[in-house]
Amino acid sequence: MSWGTELWDQFDNLEKHTQWGIEFVEKYTKFVKERSEIETNYAKQIRNLSKKYQPKKNSKEEEESKYTFCRAFLTTLNELNDYAGQHEVISEDLTSHIITELTRYLQELKTERKSHFHDGRKAQQHIESSWKQLEASKKRFERECKEAERAQQYFEKMDADINVTKADVEKARQQAQMRHQMANDSKSEYAAYLQKFNQEQNEHYYTVIPNIFQKLQDMEEKRIERISVCMKKFADVDRQVLPIVGKCLDGMTNAAESIEPKADSKQVVESFKSGFEPPGDVEFEDYGQAMKRTVSETSLSNTKESKEKPGGKTKGKLWPFIKNKNKLSLKLGSVPEDFSHLPPEQRRKKLQGKIDELSKDIQKEMDQRDALTKMKDVYIKNPQMGDPASVDPRLTEIGQNIEKLQSEVQKFEGWLAEVEERMPSKSDSQRKSGLYETQNSTTVSNNCAQDRESPDGSYTEEQNSEVQVKAQPIPTPTTTTEFDDEFDDEEVLPTIGTCKALYPFEGHNEGTISVAEGELLYVIEEDKGDGWTRVRRNEDEEGYVPTSYVEVFLETNAKDS
Repeated sequence: MSWGTELWDQFDNLEKHTQWGIEFVEKYTKFVKERSEIETNYAKQIRNLSKKYQPKKNSKEEEESKYTFCRAFLTTLNELNDYAGQHEVISEDLTSHIITELTRYLQELKTERKSHFHDGRKAQQHIESSWKQLEASKKRFERECKEAERAQQYFEKMDADINVTKADVEKARQQAQMRHQMANDSKSEYAAYLQKFNQEQNEHYYTVIPNIFQKLQDMEEKRIERISVCMKKFADVDRQVLPIVGKCLDGMTNAAESIEPKADSKQVVESFKSGFEPPGDVEFEDYGQAMKRTVSETSLSNTKESKEKPGGKTKGKLWPFIKNKNKLSLKLGSVPEDFSHLPPEQRRKKLQGKIDELSKDIQKEMDQRDALTKMKDVYIKNPQMGDPASVDPRLTEIGQNIEKLQSEVQKFEGWLAEVEERMPSKSDSQRKSGLYETQNSTTVSNNCAQDRESPDGSYTEEQNSEVQVKAQPIPTPTTTTEFDDEFDDEEVLPTIGTCKALYPFEGHNEGTISVAEGELLYVIEEDKGDGWTRVRRNEDEEGYVPTSYVEVFLETNAKDS
């Protein structure tokens, strides 16, 4: 159906309808623009969420990355960030493919509609002007006819009157003839205008208006088609990102499936295993016999008789921690370079990690050296490209760096070998020793010789809740003298060598002894594999110090034994 033939008389309604069509395009453009803003804001919030839960750049991040569930969560955050990027793509495509095009098309549509209705109004004004001319010609013709009829009647009246002179009759006849001539002229003019109007009217309603309305119809159909295309693009914009969104979701699923509970539980062992052996049984202490107690239940002293006991078991020594109100903390100052503050197993891992890190640094320096060497060879072959001597200072610097790093590696490898030699093996758990045991003792509440681990991963010492007291000697001079002699024979250990303190150590815990840097001490008990050496300053002062803090010089017979 054509608007020109079917709606020839609906000019005003077509004008309203096309204006409503333009308003609909504006409304749809606004809808897409708001959708684009929603996608942008959503993508921004998703990115902020992903950024908020990204692990911080600190040492804890390295520890968390060892666990599969932490790595899976990090992968999920990265995939979520990519997912947010796809929503940004949706927003950009909506803006470029729909909003921008519809905005430009709206301007063209308004201009085209204005032009068509301007032509329609112009044609309407022309036909109305022709109609007015026709009406004016018709009224003039009617007036002239009436005037001619009155002139004819007057002439007939004058001609019938005998009293009227012949001259008056002739005048009336001439007047009647003139009026008839004017009426005939008006008739001819009216007929011409009528014919002209009919032609123009026929052209107006069958040619001009149909052409204008057809253009309006084509414009409206193009508008509707453009809306259809934009709505299709609206859906295609989402459909185009679905494959990538699917990959992001697949990545999240794969990350979740990669979580291994067994591996994570094993990693806990790797992270916190100390390498110490569990403590042995607490021996019975008999207070029924008269004796002088010079050692408390938590003392680290080791008597001769306890060493000779066949049923004794090896026990680790207390780790050097102190209690500070409600918080237990390590009191060793800054972290030693050789990680001697850590348990053997953790120390071994730290040293190995340090060696691997230094090896990577050495490889980087060697790669730089190789590159500069090649550059120098090029300069030697082609002097115009550069001066070979300009590379020498950098090569020298790199060589010094490599030597320094290699010496560092050797130092850490030495510490690592020392740790691996001293780490307790399976057979060590069967080793017999009387450490932390005393002769003829009663059952008491004693500290566990093995260190306890605090929530932050450090090792702590739990103090005995009971008050430690010394046994009162029996007031018999002979008995007291015999007991003192016997106790002295049990406590005094032979000197097996000497040692020199390499670093200062504050012995705050019971069983340890403080030493100053460079101080010379006697060695009375060698390191048993737990990182501690028993030393003596004089007859009354002895205790344990970290083996890594001293340089030990054993006597020949002690080494042989």
